[in-house]
Amino acid sequence: MVDEDKLAGVRQRIDALDEQIQELISRRAEAAQEVARVKLKEDPDAHFYRPEREAEVLSQVMERNRGPLSDEVMARLFREIMSACLALEQPLSIGFLGPEGTFTQAAALKHFGHAVETVSLGSIPDVFREVESGGCHYGVVPVENSTEGVISHTLDMFMSSPLSICGEVTLRINHNLLGIGGGLGAIDKVYSHQQSLAQCRGWLDTNLAHAERIAVGSNAEAARLAREDPRAAAIASETAGEIYGLRILAEKIEDEPCNTTRFLIIGRQDVPPSGNDKTSLLLATRNEAGGLHRLLTPFAVHGISMSRIESRPSRQGVWDYVFFVDIEGHQQDEELAAVLRELSQESRMCKVLGSYPKSVL
Repeated sequence: MVDEDKLAGVRQRIDALDEQIQELISRRAEAAQEVARVKLKEDPDAHFYRPEREAEVLSQVMERNRGPLSDEVMARLFREIMSACLALEQPLSIGFLGPEGTFTQAAALKHFGHAVETVSLGSIPDVFREVESGGCHYGVVPVENSTEGVISHTLDMFMSSPLSICGEVTLRINHNLLGIGGGLGAIDKVYSHQQSLAQCRGWLDTNLAHAERIAVGSNAEAARLAREDPRAAAIASETAGEIYGLRILAEKIEDEPCNTTRFLIIGRQDVPPSGNDKTSLLLATRNEAGGLHRLLTPFAVHGISMSRIESRPSRQGVWDYVFFVDIEGHQQDEELAAVLRELSQESRMCKVLGSYPKSVL
């Protein structure tokens, strides 16, 4: 039998704690407003979003967490508090690769919280242009997937864009088969982005081998098309299904259970060190024997860890390539600064795309 008196006592304690939490959140919001007043007094064009500061706060939240909530859950709660407080200082507009319901929008909300305005844009170049023009404060673009590799359109944009990388966010990708019809036997076509079709190839071969696979611009566009045809289905997120009124015909159909996409935050500011940073570079070698070896040697000499290197056509000549490199550390770190000085002499081009905090969620 339930001890009602004991439950009543626990509920009273919860009510008292809720009141304290609410009071502290309000005081934190007031402090954020005071920060805004101080910044504006010193600089009318001050940046209110500070990636390094937010990364530091979230890291501290996880370090001091004692449970029973997990570190990630606790950090997500604080992310939303920080998002709401930042909106009191300066409401942010965040451009993303649309339409509504894409994984890129989900990544934007994971990184910035839900107190921002997300702006749907039609292509990755559109996201860059909107941020460059000041139409959006920041943009979110996909850069690589753990199973399908690099997103070339994003890398290519950095060759000419003046924008910097201000942050990164990773998102676990769960694909669902969505539709308005009945069972799988009624489906004769499947819409999705080409990357999602590739990520679900094994499941489709086993369960919908008869269905035509049609690549479209985004998974959200696939959901919109599936809504109009009872014999069609879409591979998309649960959120896209809710937006477009589709039901889940099969869930988590991705072939790789750890399928993850990395997204970059692009903006018009340089980010100071946070203590746990990553730097992205765009490099080009001189067209001579041993050029790539000389390009990579300074990293080994100075003990700088390289986490990724990708080559892309430079578009400046036949068989001429540039290299996108991710390395550990911040460009202001002594050892990395020395590497960059050497690269500026050894390479045909050395462009720092940005130093930014590593993703903590």
